[in-house]
Amino acid sequence: MRFLITGGAGFIGSHLVDKLLLSGENVVVIDNFNSYYDPNIKWKNISNAKENPNFKLLEGDILNKELLYEIFSSFDIDILIHMAAQAGVRGSIKNPELYTKVNILGTLNLLEMCKKYKTKKIIFGSSSSIYGNSKVPFSENNKVDEPISPYAATKKGAELLCYNYHHLYKIPITCLRLFTVYGPRQRPEMAIHKFTKLINNDESVPIYGDGSSSRDYTYITDILEGIKSAIEKDLGFEIVNLGSSDPIKLLDLVNLIQEKIGKKAKLSFLPPQSGDVERTYADISKAEKLLWYSPKVSIEKGIEKFIKW
Repeated sequence: MRFLITGGAGFIGSHLVDKLLLSGENVVVIDNFNSYYDPNIKWKNISNAKENPNFKLLEGDILNKELLYEIFSSFDIDILIHMAAQAGVRGSIKNPELYTKVNILGTLNLLEMCKKYKTKKIIFGSSSSIYGNSKVPFSENNKVDEPISPYAATKKGAELLCYNYHHLYKIPITCLRLFTVYGPRQRPEMAIHKFTKLINNDESVPIYGDGSSSRDYTYITDILEGIKSAIEKDLGFEIVNLGSSDPIKLLDLVNLIQEKIGKKAKLSFLPPQSGDVERTYADISKAEKLLWYSPKVSIEKGIEKFIKW
């Protein structure tokens, strides 16, 4: 089976590449190696994959229709796993036009290719940010028409396009709403990576708000198992949460990291940031039923693994 993974040199994408190659699958990756964070990190992420004869890397952008035609016409793509996105809530507030182009138009370009070349299945990496400040735990049945950042709005827009292409062209599509994934290779600006580095270097840790906000952090291996199951299951069109269903408050997270490192954190309290949700908390009952999903790595164990990395 041949997979196309967009954003395949990123944090989640590169782990997925390694997992599929280990299973003997053929993997094609498109990634534009943009400067949102150091591109050398992405190159390191896929350094092992590049040695595998079943791996093909194309450096480029999902907004480039000519490149997408080249990929889909040259390779018989069975399954698209669409992880590429312009990421980050605050960045989307500063540059909403870029986020709209990449996350919505880029997704549309891929859907058109899948329609034209009769791709068998699509897995779309969506986001828990879609829920905004709706009631917890976040259920797929929640009303989600009040996104509080352009990033969240673009992810919701991409989900709607996915449904539209399933409805019109019968393409099986599973949209996975991922809840704050962490682990080795996590993007450097993400909280756990950032806090760990700052505490270890005896630098000040910024706390936006009073520290009572909470997140449902999910370890990378649990996410990979959820994606693997979504690949294997025939679901038609579904939207499914992948989280740990065990949120932790920001200050408790900092305390846990400093405890595992063995250093005291220096805290700097700052005003809350626009676009940030107050909390995330996944209802994973649908994932348990449809994907037999069962997260196994606690936040305590996950932080230990991350610090070791």
